[in-house]
Amino acid sequence: MNKIARTGVTICRLLVGALFVFSGFVKAIDPLGSAYKIAEYLEAFGLTSLEPAALQLGALQNAVEIAIGLCLLVGVRMWLAAWGLMLFMSFYTVLTFALALTNPVSDCGCFGDAIKLTNWQTFFKNLAILVPTLAIFSVRNRYRSFVKAPLEWLYVALFFAGALALSSHCYKHLPPLDFMPYHVGQHLPTAMSIPEGAPHDEYSTVLIYAKDGKEQEFSDTDFPWQDSTWVFVDSKSKLVKKGYTPPVNNFSITHHSDGDITDEVLTAEYAFLLVAPKLEKVDECDWGRIKSLAAFAKSKGYTFVGLTSSTQGYAGDLSAKNALSFDFCSADETTLKSMVRSHPGLVLLHRGTVAGKWSHRDIPSAEVFGENPLAGSLNMLRRADESATGYAYLFACLATLLLLALPGCVRKQRRW
Repeated sequence: MNKIARTGVTICRLLVGALFVFSGFVKAIDPLGSAYKIAEYLEAFGLTSLEPAALQLGALQNAVEIAIGLCLLVGVRMWLAAWGLMLFMSFYTVLTFALALTNPVSDCGCFGDAIKLTNWQTFFKNLAILVPTLAIFSVRNRYRSFVKAPLEWLYVALFFAGALALSSHCYKHLPPLDFMPYHVGQHLPTAMSIPEGAPHDEYSTVLIYAKDGKEQEFSDTDFPWQDSTWVFVDSKSKLVKKGYTPPVNNFSITHHSDGDITDEVLTAEYAFLLVAPKLEKVDECDWGRIKSLAAFAKSKGYTFVGLTSSTQGYAGDLSAKNALSFDFCSADETTLKSMVRSHPGLVLLHRGTVAGKWSHRDIPSAEVFGENPLAGSLNMLRRADESATGYAYLFACLATLLLLALPGCVRKQRRW
């Protein structure tokens, strides 16, 4: 193979590897989001019996994607990586074509919530990636590794295990990068508003007439109003042009006796929201800490409510069983899943701005908030950032040690 061809294949390998690492990473740090999307797919294809395993399936898929990408970037186990890449792309190209035709879900989820693509956009994206995939696959037997086989397998194992460990950590806590509209710092009233002059949805009226047993659609300016043989059947509105959609467009809180309390929550000095989309699925929760925090909020005059899509009857039974002193309000299930990637999770609002978010494992004690919940929340965010920086340094040191170990494991490379 000449130099130009080798360079072209190398560029394909690096580009596809980087794309796979990015795609797998943005999903691996949001394991619950991946599980929700896979559950949508399983439901769309009638495989609801597999939904309990959606979390594990998502973590496995993301780990495989990251491992393939890193193998392509580093250049280890290229035969295995090329086969994995080809099988992965072949399967998802066919799948996304079926999704584009039937449109059972609006967003493919291939880049998590970081980048939203329609099903047709995803299909054409996959077709484009198939070109470099075929180039990589065609020379899969010509690659010669820089390192000995045992070390190659060690790399593959580390890539796969590291991706699984990342998903496990983010599942137990929260994603370090939050791509959802309810991220810390978001002012919800602003995110819910439509800017002045923003385009609105445009609709056209479709009139349905019937003749000789067959129905036909007409526009409201061109219909057979003079032909009495046509019989009017129905009319409907058809979306012609999509207008501006605010980032937060379905945030609504309904109290079982006080009705809509959304404005009350958004204007409160501090509002603690315990988010649990389905109370029936809550199996790990420190109700003692939550009750203590609710008592603290009540003593300070702050708002503390639970948000769920479960029935008020079930919520009432749960409250009575655990002697909870706060009420559960109703909210949209999809909205709750977007607010915090934990089941349950805690969200702190300060005059409508998201000041903090925690998984149920990390819900702070009342003492942490002290006299100023905002300051307490910011201190916790700072410590979390310092911890993340420490993990980054540790990863960099491990990567450096692996690179330093390479010279002793290098064997003569044959050009292909």
